[in-house]
Amino acid sequence: MKSYNSIEQRIDILQSRIEAYQDEIETLETEPKNNNERIIFKFIETGSTGKTKDFVRELGIKSPRDSLYSSGDVSKLIKDGASDISPALLEIARALASARNKNGPAC
Repeated sequence: MKSYNSIEQRIDILQSRIEAYQDEIETLETEPKNNNERIIFKFIETGSTGKTKDFVRELGIKSPRDSLYSSGDVSKLIKDGASDISPALLEIARALASARNKNGPAC
């Protein structure tokens, strides 16, 4: 939590958090535009590269290596991104992946 010196500063901090939450909600309410965004949305939904991999395989989507998707492919997509993924969506997925790696499942 950021430190503050006055109630006004505390209010500003809280207002910026509200704005960030509203931006995240807006991002999550958008429909995926392509398969890569679908994969990222599924990861955000499940918090699991394994479950996301299973979802991608059910859709019949091949990995960039032209083989079945693996959990590593999901992790790589989150880490490296792709030009057809919204930067805001990727940021959410990376934050969740980072929190999960450090502290177990994230909310």
